[in-house]
Amino acid sequence: MKLLIITQRVDINDSNLGFFHSWLEKFSERLEKVYVICLWQGEHNLPDNTIVYSMGKEKGYSKLVQLFNLQKVLLKHIREVNGIFIHMSPIYAIVSFPLAKIFGSKMILWFVHKSVNWKLKLAEKYVDKILTASKESCRLRNSDKIEIVGHGIDINQFQPTYHTHPSLMLRILSAGRIAPVKDLKTLIRAIDILFNQKNIKDIKAKIIGEPLLDSEVIYLNKLKNLVREKKLDSCIEFFGGLPHAQMPRHYQNSDLIINLSQTGSIDKTVLEAMASGCSVLTCNEAFVNILDDRYFFEKKNPQDLAEKIISFKNSPREENLREIIIKDYNLDNLIDKIISKFYVQH
Repeated sequence: MKLLIITQRVDINDSNLGFFHSWLEKFSERLEKVYVICLWQGEHNLPDNTIVYSMGKEKGYSKLVQLFNLQKVLLKHIREVNGIFIHMSPIYAIVSFPLAKIFGSKMILWFVHKSVNWKLKLAEKYVDKILTASKESCRLRNSDKIEIVGHGIDINQFQPTYHTHPSLMLRILSAGRIAPVKDLKTLIRAIDILFNQKNIKDIKAKIIGEPLLDSEVIYLNKLKNLVREKKLDSCIEFFGGLPHAQMPRHYQNSDLIINLSQTGSIDKTVLEAMASGCSVLTCNEAFVNILDDRYFFEKKNPQDLAEKIISFKNSPREENLREIIIKDYNLDNLIDKIISKFYVQH
């Protein structure tokens, strides 16, 4: 089988989309040929049967030139591939539809986000199927094209290490894009309650991630100002965005990942942390069918989060959350599921 894949970035060092490099490696292992069209091309190391084309954003090309480059590669390879797999960007389904229609190519969209805009609604009309991680991860209603297939975590890349000398600190981690929807103010205020009001000093928190928009840069500066205002510099550290390949050791060196995301879709960083032997506290409703009540705190409630952190500190969770990932969110299984959809008739 040959497949054409359209995605935003192919860059193993990207802090936000670097994980997709592992997806491409898995596709390459299973397919005769993989053609990848990306908006932005960075560093990658893929097998010889995988060819990457860039639309040219990293070179400063205009959107019109980017669109032309996409259509040129589509026209070059669409006759020989078994279908088109589009990762996360409904707009690529919309602009690829004319050629896909002419040549009878099957299009499948992967989409994991709670937003439902005109691009997603229109793309739904054009694609053969929309694959998503959970019911909450794609909120289009009344569509028979949506299929829940779980998420994909590379369990060989993300796995626990067992320390002979456990840390005396409670090591807290927050990872992901820095944006208001991630509600990091609640985390900072919860740690203020623990550190300054309850005088619990044996805690450290790492915040890993970077803003992508100008408004998010302003938000990050507000977060840093809040940390200084609360005199929490000694226990909260901002690491910025890190290459995806560096994340396993940060999960392994953490006891607890705190997920405050308001996106309503399954947060991949939580699954990666679980695979790495880290425990979880979240307020994200997307995890209701994955984790039991003990792993949840109330949204935008720093007092409740602080109490849940104390509870975890006093009685750490003993369950092996990694088994959930191996069973239901294994990248190998997900890639097999995606490929199988191209064998099914329209």
